[in-house]
Amino acid sequence: MLLAATTPLTLPDYVVIALYLAGTIAMGVVIGARMKTGKDFFLGGRRLPWWAIGMSLVATDIGGTDIIGVGGAAFSHGLAVANFEWIGCVPAMIVGAFVFIPFLYRSGVYTVPEFLERRYNVGVRSVMAACWLLFMACNLGIMLLASAKMMSAVFGWDEAACITVTAVLVGGYTFVGGLAAVVYTDMIQCAVMIAGCLLILVLGLVEIGGVGELRARLAEVDARETAAANAAASTSDDAADAESTSERTSLILPADTQSPFPWPGIYFGLALILSPAYWIGNQAIVQRSLGARSEFDAKASYIWGALLKNIIPLIVAVPGLIAVVLLPDLSNGDKAIPNLIGVLLPAGLRGLFVAAFLAALMSSIDSYLNSAATIVSNDFYKRFVDRDVSDEKLLKIGRVTTVALVAWAVMFAFLLTTMSEKSGIYAIFQTLMAFFQGPAFAILLIGVLWRRATGNAALIALLCGIVTSVSLYALNQPVIYEAMGWEPLFRIQEPFLYFSIWAFGVTAVLLVVLSLFSGPVPEEKLRYVFGGHSGATSNATGTVSSAATEGPNP
Repeated sequence: MLLAATTPLTLPDYVVIALYLAGTIAMGVVIGARMKTGKDFFLGGRRLPWWAIGMSLVATDIGGTDIIGVGGAAFSHGLAVANFEWIGCVPAMIVGAFVFIPFLYRSGVYTVPEFLERRYNVGVRSVMAACWLLFMACNLGIMLLASAKMMSAVFGWDEAACITVTAVLVGGYTFVGGLAAVVYTDMIQCAVMIAGCLLILVLGLVEIGGVGELRARLAEVDARETAAANAAASTSDDAADAESTSERTSLILPADTQSPFPWPGIYFGLALILSPAYWIGNQAIVQRSLGARSEFDAKASYIWGALLKNIIPLIVAVPGLIAVVLLPDLSNGDKAIPNLIGVLLPAGLRGLFVAAFLAALMSSIDSYLNSAATIVSNDFYKRFVDRDVSDEKLLKIGRVTTVALVAWAVMFAFLLTTMSEKSGIYAIFQTLMAFFQGPAFAILLIGVLWRRATGNAALIALLCGIVTSVSLYALNQPVIYEAMGWEPLFRIQEPFLYFSIWAFGVTAVLLVVLSLFSGPVPEEKLRYVFGGHSGATSNATGTVSSAATEGPNP
């Protein structure tokens, strides 16, 4: 049962949505009028305040499909999905704030691949820039399509129109305003998103009768499901599976759980590898702090974002548990949040949640769009085509690249509509980040902590790590292991957390071993190691400090 079929949007809902979209576009246009140089476009002129960056970080991380998907995962698998926020975000953001972000900020770079060239060599920079560009460009199309499918199913809107209109709106204010427009519109989008999700949470708890009643009724649901499953069980294994229904309210799940969130994967794959890789090495995330007006703002933005992150599981995952109680007969967890909207929200307020959904969608797309344009302009054009390009010309190149990326994203989204969601290319691009984030974090972490790490060793280790993760993914596909007569490598659903552990390990071991058999590291590279020489860092600090004083905040 879809929301569009039973609870259509009314005129007050559309008024709320229109006001939100108009305000977002107006802010982007006003900020865009102040764009004069490439530094303005890619780093917001390094004049961005901590409170805006922190809210932008949160908005970027929670996409429109995440609001639906996390609630659906909580409905299907339980509260363990909240670990992706509490364990998968907050600790890495705190460590990043006090250790890595200030270090990257003082280096004065535009992109993470640029920093990796300064520490290693141009080969490492090129591989990482290519990986991020490939991921971002294709993920833009995937996000457009996935969000359009969601809006079409939930709100009854035409899928093709959703793709086109979203691309034009987001591409428009990103083209005009660059990173500053992205950050300040994300700030509004974060507030709207939190308000909309909080509304669902509060009204759901009121409908049930409070937190205590929610826990009691979840226990009743678990007891009924366990009893029914045990009654139908014909073997002891089936009975054991039935007992897993008690996992719904557990944060820590056993290693043999049927869900995708076993504790070894959460702690070793997510907390120690994928989470720091995302918050410290993801260009779309780090770029905001590189545009901060001071080192204090760069650090404070991560602390502020981590504080906000603590409430995200409560307002996004808990509604999925509310749906277990109010809508126990749903066959698909992804229908939990859309159906809650129809059950709980009256006209007008339903429009507020749609605005929150659009806010989450737009904040993810605009971030990847601007970051992909930054990589093309700085890591490829400025590095390999014209080393002396002016800031004014770089601004034009950035805007042209933005238009090209929007066009590509729309075409790729329409291409994916002709393909099965189970096809190889669709699946591989959705999981591309898991393929290279582990290896990327290994070379970044070891590079800034260990003076002996060399450029050639880093390049070889990075490539071998990526090959490892892709190979594990391929060998775990049924069509491969069944043809070879093997057992699957991993028993859990979607074992990408384990892929990251192995890829990180292979990369780290190779980097250390190959570096020990390599020559000495050039002195200029040691400036980008913790405790290294301070000359380059001091110069970069002076550059950033002077840039931070240029003009008022937008």
